[in-house]
Amino acid sequence: MVDAYFKKATYLTSATTIAQLPIDQGAEIAFVGRSNAGKSSALNVITGVNGLARTSNTPGRTQMINFFALNDANRLVDLPGYGFAKVPLEVKKRWELLVHEYLEVRESLKGLVLVMDSRHPLKELDQQLISWCLECAVPLHILLTKADKLTASMQRNILNTVKDALKSFDSMISVQLFSAVKKTGMDAARAKLISWF
Repeated sequence: MVDAYFKKATYLTSATTIAQLPIDQGAEIAFVGRSNAGKSSALNVITGVNGLARTSNTPGRTQMINFFALNDANRLVDLPGYGFAKVPLEVKKRWELLVHEYLEVRESLKGLVLVMDSRHPLKELDQQLISWCLECAVPLHILLTKADKLTASMQRNILNTVKDALKSFDSMISVQLFSAVKKTGMDAARAKLISWF
């Protein structure tokens, strides 16, 4: 049942300006994170639709806000990655402004999925985003991606470290391990999204 729900995901539209966003109604869950943290791969695994979000080894591949419809009311949103990207500074600033505006104005935003490489969690820009979520009371779910690149004990350590760092915000922030390669954490991520929708 859950699997079939996510497999209905289809590309809806892309936006490079706030004016191009789809009508602000229904419910949206946005995926955000540093460039090359595995955002597009996570979206593809969670939906079970190969190639839904375009993946690349080149950081900064997602250059627009991409919308994917699950049904008439619910959408998943792929935001441009922040941080390192092989693009001119002017372009990077334009992306950051677009993402910031989207987060500020979007009424249908029900939650954010913050994608962090489990080998490099809680970088400065991640922490800024976490602070913004807390200020604006937007629920946040953290995917610690590329968990398959760590041993089991390293995975436990990283998960506990991130949970401990954020434990005073338990009600607003949840954290899990995730691997797009092994589909580790796929069911838990889907359950979280459904609870928000």
